[in-house]
Amino acid sequence: MAHHRGSPARHHAIGRRRFRRTALATAVGIGLALTGCSAAGDGGGSRAADGTAASTPLSTTASTTAGACVSEQDLAARFGRLEAERDVRVGVHLLDTGTGVELSHRGGERFAFASTIKALAAAVVLDRLSTRELGRRLRWTEDELVPYSPVTEQHVADGLTVREVLDAAVTVSDNTAANLLLDVLGGPQVLDRALDEVGDTTTLVVRREPELNDYAPDDTRDTTTPRALAESLAAFAIGGELAAADERALRSLLWRNTTGDDLVRAVVPDGWRVGDKTGTASYGTRNDVAVLTPPGREPLVLAVMTRHADPDAEPDDTAVAEAARIALEGLCLGG
Repeated sequence: MAHHRGSPARHHAIGRRRFRRTALATAVGIGLALTGCSAAGDGGGSRAADGTAASTPLSTTASTTAGACVSEQDLAARFGRLEAERDVRVGVHLLDTGTGVELSHRGGERFAFASTIKALAAAVVLDRLSTRELGRRLRWTEDELVPYSPVTEQHVADGLTVREVLDAAVTVSDNTAANLLLDVLGGPQVLDRALDEVGDTTTLVVRREPELNDYAPDDTRDTTTPRALAESLAAFAIGGELAAADERALRSLLWRNTTGDDLVRAVVPDGWRVGDKTGTASYGTRNDVAVLTPPGREPLVLAVMTRHADPDAEPDDTAVAEAARIALEGLCLGG
């Protein structure tokens, strides 16, 4: 299937075939078609081992009743102020899988996906390998190690099973582990085709780690949109695209992620279960894509993608967290 390289048309309903739940089939949505200014390490914060949010200095006041929702105009103004104050370009897509309601700011605009792609790669590996194959031991050499490989650099002599490599790639964002997953699949182009097959013809997977993080504004390689990223993770983590056991395994990896405590996790209400995958690239790119489960409700899926105009800009965790806060405050959770 050929890639659609232009920005996808804005839409107000979930139309991608991979969403199979009845609740999603009758989706309605809100679109914030906004314009605004132009514009490596992870960690910090705290959470429970099962992904449940613990108390953090950045608590949120996300709406919990329909009457408390922020108006569309106020949301537009808040995103605009955030971009101006932080000198950052922000893309957001938030999907309520229980109602199908969507909220977007620059949801169809391309950003570098950076290490968020590791979550989608993990999903495809889980889908394509049997339980026995996931227990196979992978091996590599010192020469195959790439920068930021805190787990795989410790196991050159003995290797790791595919399941252990999945854990390293998602929970600590080990870059050599990500390349090993690409090798298991047959290369970046195979992952790209696998995403095509589940309806994601927007995400363009071309390179390996660490080259995929060398983003340039006029280059669509290794980019996606907030909408496509959120919808693809929703399809794999909760939407029935994977077998039930593989869905559970993917969600467990996301819950145990250790690199996102200062991002989306920092602003969700106490008691929500959070699973996420972060990413960092050139132009100060800082991303987070998360599955958020409020008590007693179907999950939300949120993608926040940010970048700056300066190729040497530092990533801005605060911009990601504040964008997530604005999106959550704009969703009618009681509607």
